[in-house]
Amino acid sequence: MSMLTLEQANQIISAALAASQKAGYRPMGIAVLDDAGNLKAYASEDGASMFRFDIARAKAWGAVGMGVSSRKLGERAKENPNFFVSLAATASGKFIAHTGAVVIKDAQGNTLGAVGASGGTGEEDEAICIAGVLAAGLQHG
Repeated sequence: MSMLTLEQANQIISAALAASQKAGYRPMGIAVLDDAGNLKAYASEDGASMFRFDIARAKAWGAVGMGVSSRKLGERAKENPNFFVSLAATASGKFIAHTGAVVIKDAQGNTLGAVGASGGTGEEDEAICIAGVLAAGLQHG
C-alpha cells in the first residue's frame, strides 16, 4: 500500500495556494494529513487569520477519519445532528463537518490522507483542495 509523502503534501499545498491566488480568494490556510490523521504539512498565507490552521485541520481530520469529503459529512450531519455533535465533542475540537476538505487517494482508490482549507467559502476551500490533489497526480474523494 502506498503512503502520502511529504513531497506530495507540499505539491498539494503549492498547487492549492496557486489556485487560490489565481481565483483571487482571501488568504488561506491549508492542512494536509496522512491516513492516520497526523499533520503532514501546513501552510498559511500572509494575512490569514489565526483560526485557519484549526479549521483546515479539523475539516481534513473529519474527512480522513470518516473516509469522505467534508461536504458529504456536512450533508450527513443535517440528517443526524446529534451524532455529529457527539463526534465533534469526542474529537476534542478536531472535527468539523463543513465543506472544504477532500480525501486524498492513490490511483487504486486507497486512502492516503486528506487536505482541508480555510479562508474562503466552503466551496472555495474545497475547490483549491481538489486542484491541489489533482496537481499532485492523485485522486480525491
